[in-house]
Amino acid sequence: MVQTLAISKAMTTMAQVQARFSIDYASEPDFFPEWQSDLPQLTGPEQAQLAHIQQRFVEHRNRGSLPEGTVDKLMISPLLDLAGLYDSRFTIRTEASVEIALEAEGEVLQGRMDTLILHETVWVLVIEAKNSTFSLSVALPQLLTYMMSAPKDGQAKFGLVTNGEEFRFVKLQAEQNQTWFDLSAVLSVMPPKRSQLPQVVQILKSLVQ
Repeated sequence: MVQTLAISKAMTTMAQVQARFSIDYASEPDFFPEWQSDLPQLTGPEQAQLAHIQQRFVEHRNRGSLPEGTVDKLMISPLLDLAGLYDSRFTIRTEASVEIALEAEGEVLQGRMDTLILHETVWVLVIEAKNSTFSLSVALPQLLTYMMSAPKDGQAKFGLVTNGEEFRFVKLQAEQNQTWFDLSAVLSVMPPKRSQLPQVVQILKSLVQ
């Protein structure tokens, strides 16, 4: 009998993802250059807008933890708008249903992606948002599982997981019977460290150029 499992419950560790899918970390050092090479420059107005977005988020965060919906409105949506991902050439799907059949295990994994951005039929970016106290490492298995449901069209797939304070990008590439992935560094926006929010927007822009 086929067992139906919620992705958020069944895929909570990287070991579970690797056990259910033929997926592993990429060994090539240049597998994921998109998050740090040839990034577009930001204009003065864009930098000023980013400073405003960050200051507003920090002020709200300093009052207490922020739920996922608030993180989306204060941080994620403004960044996607600034990066051009709300332009009409893209299709935005929120709470998009996912279903993955694993015949060997007799399982069907089901879930909903927070945000899926497409250009025509090509997946551009999958976004998984969590509340401001949620660890990104806990959300990564869920994000990768969603990305594994993408069409096998030979195109690299990109994902982003964030709790508003930290951001991490994922690249996934299927090659024959093996799928490889790699992660960016964790990019932080909270003081006292220098904000890496400009780099987040630069990466978003580079993925849709």
